[in-house]
Amino acid sequence: MISYAECSARERLALLLDAGSFHEWLPPSERVTSPHLAQLGVPSAFDDGVAVGRALLGGREVFVAAQEGQFMGGGVGEVHGAKLVGLMQRALRDRPTAVVLLAESGGVRLHEANAGLIAVSEVMRALLDVRAAGIPVIVLIGGANGCFGGMGIVARCADHVVMSDAGRLAMSGPEVIEASHGVEEFDSRDRALVWRTTGGKHRWLTGDCDALVDDDVAAFRTAAIAALDGSAPLTLAALEDEHALLAARLDALPVDTGGGDDATLLWRALGVAEAERVPELDVDAVRALRTINQGA
Repeated sequence: MISYAECSARERLALLLDAGSFHEWLPPSERVTSPHLAQLGVPSAFDDGVAVGRALLGGREVFVAAQEGQFMGGGVGEVHGAKLVGLMQRALRDRPTAVVLLAESGGVRLHEANAGLIAVSEVMRALLDVRAAGIPVIVLIGGANGCFGGMGIVARCADHVVMSDAGRLAMSGPEVIEASHGVEEFDSRDRALVWRTTGGKHRWLTGDCDALVDDDVAAFRTAAIAALDGSAPLTLAALEDEHALLAARLDALPVDTGGGDDATLLWRALGVAEAERVPELDVDAVRALRTINQGA
């Protein structure tokens, strides 16, 4: 068992994909770096924190991107985003079996501000174009930095989201919420609270991810292969179904919560027995809870 969370982006690519099949576009030797960081005196990375290319997964061609969480937390800047957009646009032309995104990002790179925001919006549009063309987009989330900000939205635009129990997915990160609204709103130092509200088990129980796996590269590989044929039609009806799921989640909460505002309250409202035990359960047990209580 090899921890997905502890691997670098390129280690994940080497272990997840068919051996020796990854061909990288714009590798570090090309030295395509951010035009903004140097002006601010900030060190750059020769790949701008993301590796993109084509490979085989279970013998089938996929286009793949892996964000490097060890460079600026996987933050998206102009070049980083352009590489992701280029990957999607090439997928429209060459039509691989799927596009696989190994997401690990805190969101937009603040050093590049507007350029990063524009880049994320272009990634979303390109991803939806790929889905509309019938090519499934699979997002894997299990890195130490989680998947937050604009990349959190990108992930939820995909056909399939695969998470480990160590992964995290949300719009705003815990530190951002605390800085904006105070520690009373969200204590970012409370790691148990953080994982109860953004972690893989929570996202699985609330239907925000399609597969929950152990923190193991082989488990991610198996789940990604299983998702290769699972393109979901991008229709208005499908979007309305997603909104219905969100509405049902809100409706499940009692009007009077008795002062409770923890994720366990939502789990209980969704029918999960002994919700307070969920954090201590293993992945198989949590998967069984959703199967029993939500009919998934």
